[in-house]
Amino acid sequence: MKKKIKLKKKVVVFLFLVFFLSLSFGFYGFSLKNVSKTSEEVTFVVKSGTSKRQIATQLKEAGLIRSQYALLLYLFFNSDLNLQAGTYLLNRNMNAPAILEKIHKGDVHINTVTFTFVEGKTISDLASVLASKFPFTEKEIKETLNNQEFVTQMIKKYDFLTDEVLNGNIYYALEGYLYPDTYEVVQTASIEEIVDKMLSNTQAKLASVDLSKLEFTIHEILTMASIVELEGAKESDRPMFAQVIYKRLESGMTLGMDTTTYYAAGKSRSEGLTLQDLNLISPYNTRGTNSAMAGKLPVGPIGNPSLNAIKAVLNPSDTDYIYFVANTCTGETFFNTEYTEHLQKTRELKSICATN
Repeated sequence: MKKKIKLKKKVVVFLFLVFFLSLSFGFYGFSLKNVSKTSEEVTFVVKSGTSKRQIATQLKEAGLIRSQYALLLYLFFNSDLNLQAGTYLLNRNMNAPAILEKIHKGDVHINTVTFTFVEGKTISDLASVLASKFPFTEKEIKETLNNQEFVTQMIKKYDFLTDEVLNGNIYYALEGYLYPDTYEVVQTASIEEIVDKMLSNTQAKLASVDLSKLEFTIHEILTMASIVELEGAKESDRPMFAQVIYKRLESGMTLGMDTTTYYAAGKSRSEGLTLQDLNLISPYNTRGTNSAMAGKLPVGPIGNPSLNAIKAVLNPSDTDYIYFVANTCTGETFFNTEYTEHLQKTRELKSICATN
């Protein structure tokens, strides 16, 4: 009789243990499940030196796991999981093992910054844009862009860059070579890395056009394109502006482009030009009354041109235009082959705009 009672007790204890273990394992499994079925991203930071226990507590506080104790038990059974420091993009629909695996692999979330560099803008404009997005000052950016050692490294890396950019009269060595576009770079990128990325984009854009039969250097092509970019507000006019440049160079004339004077004087186009600006002696100013710039291009680009402007220079219109004047009221440009016709159109446009 006593043996039967002892046997019954053992069976009860065994069944209780089975029930308890089943309940425990069930709770353990449930505790490792995702906290939500809905996708919701959470940025989670693991600082260097943080213990596994602390990480478990922080994951619980962030609402990413159901139980920190179940997580610690899982880590005990999976002692090979080393949790790495970094910033992670986790999701509430991830289960605990998936979260730990991501942190174990060091699959960190890289924060990026997007910035846009507009066609025709200068390196001074770029410095302003970058300084507003990254922890650099405009001065630091400009100094890096004019650092001869860095520029020489880029010349060695990119075939389209030559020693022409090292001319001491050039304001910024890489002016005209940084392709206008929208860029996405890592938040921790250096100035050099950002510029390198932009030059790589320029290389890709230049690879899309035929540069095999050039009568001018790429530096000169980009210089002309930078002028065309600013003078030709309408894309349809740009091949004609390019033709005017070629025609004036061929004729030994000065280019007479206001845009070059603005750049030479360091002025924005909203400021207006003075007589002193127009007569400024500069390897950039093509409006000067002296003959120093006759039949010459500026020493370098006056901005950073688009592919459209580059194509216009490579494929100028088949015309004989030498002169042009813009209707400041409408933005329309009129081209002429004769100077007398040019003067007549100029007077006509002044009269029209004066009455409007």
